[in-house]
Amino acid sequence: MRTLYVANKNYSSWSLRPWILLRVLGIPFEERLVPFGSGYGFSPTQRVPCLIEDGITVWDSLSIVEFIAESHAEVWPSDRAARAWARSACAEMHSGFTTLREVCGMNCGVRVELHEMPEALKTEIARLEALWADGIERFGGPWLAGEHFTAADAFFAPVVYRIQTYGLDVNRTTRAYVDRMLHLHEMREWYEAGLTETWRHEAHEKDISKYGRVLEDLRAV
Repeated sequence: MRTLYVANKNYSSWSLRPWILLRVLGIPFEERLVPFGSGYGFSPTQRVPCLIEDGITVWDSLSIVEFIAESHAEVWPSDRAARAWARSACAEMHSGFTTLREVCGMNCGVRVELHEMPEALKTEIARLEALWADGIERFGGPWLAGEHFTAADAFFAPVVYRIQTYGLDVNRTTRAYVDRMLHLHEMREWYEAGLTETWRHEAHEKDISKYGRVLEDLRAV
């Protein structure tokens, strides 16, 4: 039995990565949503996501993806060059884009106008656009590493929601990919579930007021 523990869908970007990968690829799992602040005794780091399968505990989104790939090769592209690119892109997202994470925290159900656009954020958006364009052009699209959805797309799924939430100005190629992702059935499923949540996490909410102004709140009261 495979069980994936996730947190609030409105906020939890890290939980989204393995969840969307498993859902899109049709890999069966049991989902257990544990809201922020509830305690995560099942995880060695007290954080989510956390996967438990046949008595094996796997934590951290990147580790979970690699663990799943051991039994499901479709997690990564079959082409060696595309696979190398996808792994590098995931690693870059996993350890980088720190300003994007800080200034544009994931909050699916609101629309926000930033107070300002820091130069560091502009630089990271430009890098994001270059990276996505490189993958789509090099491997033929429509997904980042070729014709199939892979871990590369899963790792950037939270960024797609961030672009929507903060109305980030991106180029045509990036916008087309964002639209493709937002229309994906599983992405809509996560988003709609996030809108129904009535939990509010104080730290995430404070980050919005620190960096921007809420224009619209679509979440359930």
